Amino acid sequence: MLSPYPDAERAAAPAATAIRAWDDVPPFRRALVVANPIAGRGRGRKVGREVVEGLLRRGVEAELHLTTARGCGRARVRCLDAECDLVVSVGGDGTLREVFDGLCDSDVPVGLVPLGTANVLGLDLGLPRDVDRALEVMAARKLARIDAARVNGHLSFLVTGVGIDGMAVREVERRRTGPITKAAYVGALFRALRGYRAPSLRVELDGRAVEGEFGLVLVSNIVHYGGVFRLSPDRHLDDGLFEVYLFRDASRTALARVALRGLLAYLPGSAGELRRARRVKIESDCPVAYQVDGDFRGETPVELEVADRQYRLLVP
Repeated sequence: MLSPYPDAERAAAPAATAIRAWDDVPPFRRALVVANPIAGRGRGRKVGREVVEGLLRRGVEAELHLTTARGCGRARVRCLDAECDLVVSVGGDGTLREVFDGLCDSDVPVGLVPLGTANVLGLDLGLPRDVDRALEVMAARKLARIDAARVNGHLSFLVTGVGIDGMAVREVERRRTGPITKAAYVGALFRALRGYRAPSLRVELDGRAVEGEFGLVLVSNIVHYGGVFRLSPDRHLDDGLFEVYLFRDASRTALARVALRGLLAYLPGSAGELRRARRVKIESDCPVAYQVDGDFRGETPVELEVADRQYRLLVP
């Protein structure tokens, strides 16, 4: 059985992140490890095997499932054995989303070994990339509850963006042939800015229209946006609300100021507004691209609602 190591070195979560942790989980007995083999520049397969071997050494039965295509991880988790009491995600935010989305029972704890490009939730929670330290985190059995939302039917636990970031992610998807690098996003952003015109978005929060129109809207439950920019630290992962960042001016000059602020401090700053809501509706007269947790999902209208069920993630 996997049991705590009281003197283990653990990665400290950033001070900006609010975590409410519980340790009422019994020792784990059986685990499914879902690994993206191409994550971490092709290290996903090796790391997945190391996690399985580490669990076996600690008395936990473990099975490795290597994903082969989008939806593969979700499909495997949906067939989870009733005796399985731990699922481990090895990969990026997309792999973790598939694990969450596949869980029929959201009370099953999830462990994470972050290997992706952004690793947003891993950054927020201070989760280690090193396998031994990740196993120590799982052994300690400290849980954080994570809110999630549905965005036009798609699961979101990170950030939904409507405007320039949706346009950039669409450009990434158009040219994607394998693993995504941060350089791919930079190139996609410059392509999206060619011929760019700021959108005019109408926003409704919890059934009430927000006065005016906006050029960029982010609906988020995290701090480290894209692994590069920082959103407001004043948030809880489990409060039943997402933070809504509203930017009225989304001209090229204004976007540059927003990006600089996100790099050096925390958004929104004076360039935008921060509100909180459980239900968000975004519309526009002309279709505007949007992304959900780093995946291009289509064009407006967008409807988001925070779900009643929460997921349980093992944290330092």
